Amino acid sequence: MGRKLVKRVGREEKKAAKPDDLVREITAGATGDDAQFRAFQQAFRDHVTLPADGFVIGEPISVTRFDYDGNPRLSLTALCRREDGSGYVVAAADVIFPEGSKGARYLSAYRRWIGLDPVPSASPPPARSRRQHKATADDLDLSGPIELIALTVKATAARCRLPGSERVVTLRTSGLWDIVPGEILRVRPRKQWTYAGHPYLSGEIESARLDVSALGLLPLRLEERGMWKPGKEYRGEKGKQIPKWAKPIIAHGPRPAFEMEQVLPGEDPNEPDEDPILRSNDLKEVGDYEGAYKILMELCQADLRCLDAHAHLGNFCFDRRPQEAIRSYEVGLRIGELSLGEEFEGVLPWGYIDNRPFLRCMQGFGLCLWRLGRFEEAGRVFDRMLWLNPSDNQGVRFLIGEVQARKVWKE
Repeated sequence: MGRKLVKRVGREEKKAAKPDDLVREITAGATGDDAQFRAFQQAFRDHVTLPADGFVIGEPISVTRFDYDGNPRLSLTALCRREDGSGYVVAAADVIFPEGSKGARYLSAYRRWIGLDPVPSASPPPARSRRQHKATADDLDLSGPIELIALTVKATAARCRLPGSERVVTLRTSGLWDIVPGEILRVRPRKQWTYAGHPYLSGEIESARLDVSALGLLPLRLEERGMWKPGKEYRGEKGKQIPKWAKPIIAHGPRPAFEMEQVLPGEDPNEPDEDPILRSNDLKEVGDYEGAYKILMELCQADLRCLDAHAHLGNFCFDRRPQEAIRSYEVGLRIGELSLGEEFEGVLPWGYIDNRPFLRCMQGFGLCLWRLGRFEEAGRVFDRMLWLNPSDNQGVRFLIGEVQARKVWKE
């Protein structure tokens, strides 16, 4: 069975992210509050590259310095700069850095040490409505080709992020019809300007590629959900022999089951039946394709790890343009694979609903491969789907034989 997935990334980051361990490391040998405050100040200076983009009460700012004036009651402070260039000082604990960044890890440890939750309990504004950091002229070198990460795509414009940062710029160009969120664009820039406070860039797209390791994304968490036991979970169909595809899965024996974190910006936990994906589907059902499409693009702009957005963007063009749909499905699939190691032996059951966006991306990718006549690749994808979700709620077992026989796709 096809079991190997993309190499896991972020292991060291996850180790370092444990606040208690980092607190012990920073304060080792420092006696008394004053010495420990200074130890944290030095840790920020040594390990957090400044200026660093962050948020204070939802406002995008850049932290230029961490200070401690010797007064434990004032604690550490952060000198922040607004987009208009003005500066002000806040308590360091009030700053929020992007999840997974070094700044976020060290702030979590500091908050733990002063007796606060590692992550602020007062959540920042929902990602879909939060203002983003804007690229400046100093961020863009127009002397040669530059790379941009596509976040949202329209007919003649794409909202993009600069690799290695959270700063965004709007690219005005032609040739965006086959670009999908998550792809990295190589652009030959022509002109940069600002209008109504928003940065713009014009230029020609020279190439586009998918490289999720270069997107700077934090892998989705995997939560253990006990053991999957084939004798209990898979018994085959009553009165029929165990199919060929299931025999190696059963023979392998019990395996750990996991549920993959689902990122859905703008979701209201108090309204489980109302979320952005459902709203997009509802608009699509009544013929408002533009409104439905816009919601999915907004989700990608807020967080490229929203796998369901990639799956539904693929669904939008699956019937007429499989060569475009496959790119959306693959973006979601590859981002999900960041959470799995090379030798992942676990199960991602469909019954745990947060696994479904990843499995939908995988299914869409496999179906597009089949439609495009890439039979061997499609067979490997379907084979792996059965390994990951042996209950096969998506019906892959009914398709894999036709793919292996190289039968042409039919609706």
